[in-house]
Amino acid sequence: MFVSPAHRKVFEGVASRHEMYALFNRHSQAPFDEKRIAGTRYVGEWFEISEAGYDQMFEILPPLFYRGDMFAMREFLAASVTSVFFALTIDDRSRWFHGYCDLSDRQSPDTMRAEIIARECRPVRAMNAREKLDHIWSTTGPDFRGYADSRFPADLRNRQIVLVYPSAQGKIWKLLDDLTDEEIAAKLPVQFRLLPETIAA
Repeated sequence: MFVSPAHRKVFEGVASRHEMYALFNRHSQAPFDEKRIAGTRYVGEWFEISEAGYDQMFEILPPLFYRGDMFAMREFLAASVTSVFFALTIDDRSRWFHGYCDLSDRQSPDTMRAEIIARECRPVRAMNAREKLDHIWSTTGPDFRGYADSRFPADLRNRQIVLVYPSAQGKIWKLLDDLTDEEIAAKLPVQFRLLPETIAA
């Protein structure tokens, strides 16, 4: 039976055209392992885009399917994983989103749609710890992020790493998941540093 990974917002705010394409490529440095080949590295990730970005993607190719407030790209990213775009009304406001769905699960687009609406209907703007790390990864340039290689113990390889600059050591590569609160704050944009933290669903 198919079990979908958790749905995750990987970028806070509305992605510009440039940011949207960078987010499409946020795993371009990932090793060609089973997770990438099968598409599970991508499934469940989503972010907000502009109406212009939504319209542009709709016009690239005839969609694989078009259903009211969503359409899927005809070209698959990996295995049965493809981009699904959503045009949603949330709190009486039109908004647009992109997410990666595994279409081997026929309910995947509807489940993601429900997850996006639930996440974006929160009465207070907030980010959980995972969202902060995903935002940092999404906005860090490829020269300053990567995947753990032979410099790391075997059990840590292929995990996400970023450059940090501790005052006493110059610069070092560190696992994304091991960033301290101070390092996270330093890497987040100023406007996100003081957002309240929520517990991931």
